[in-house]
Amino acid sequence: MLMEIKSTYLGTMIGLATVAFGLIAAGAWNKFITDLIALFVKPGSGVVAELIYAVLITIIAITVVQGLARLAQKEADLRERLPFAKKSQE
Repeated sequence: MLMEIKSTYLGTMIGLATVAFGLIAAGAWNKFITDLIALFVKPGSGVVAELIYAVLITIIAITVVQGLARLAQKEADLRERLPFAKKSQE
């Protein structure tokens, strides 16, 4: 029982730390992309800069999500090919 609680607690702490560092990294990338756009867009064109930012972030998000989906599919395919893998019940 005690080991189960410690395992759950450790898993929760790892999850929280991962999210926290992910938010810090997202903030750093946000600042970098904003500054990069500011190099190419003249000051005072806030709407244009925000549109460029939104399009760029959308492209990055779609690319990352598609990459993760492909990775998950490859992992699922590999599990199905393993002789000792449990077959999914459909």
